[in-house]
Amino acid sequence: MAYWLMKSEPDVFSFTDLTNKPIEEWHSVRNYTARNNMKAMKKGEKAFFYHSNIGKEIVGIMTIVNEAHPDSTAEIENGKVIWECVDVAADKPLPKPVTLAQIKADPFLANMALIKLSRLSVSPVTEEEWNYICKLGGL
Repeated sequence: MAYWLMKSEPDVFSFTDLTNKPIEEWHSVRNYTARNNMKAMKKGEKAFFYHSNIGKEIVGIMTIVNEAHPDSTAEIENGKVIWECVDVAADKPLPKPVTLAQIKADPFLANMALIKLSRLSVSPVTEEEWNYICKLGGL
């Protein structure tokens, strides 16, 4: 199983918003690497929900419930939709959010994609990073 981190600005769409919906299309991502990461996701895999810009912290865990499909917000280009997305559902909140400052200060997480590729909105997380962050978050 692979693990992921997906970012959303909480004033646009927060983890609380996700918990109030059965399933949400993770739409409007317009970066090829982020799109390719979503294309690699498999049903049942887990992702951290990261509040970007405001809070800058991992606040919850979600499950990939549908694999990549055309993004409903994408325009058709040359007869096809090039932007794809996955559908997610809330799993559980972290009892203690894990902040970006904590992650940056921790040598164990120094190579995390969140740090190395800070502008990327959908990034992989290693199993070791996943387990470590879950512990930091009180799980």
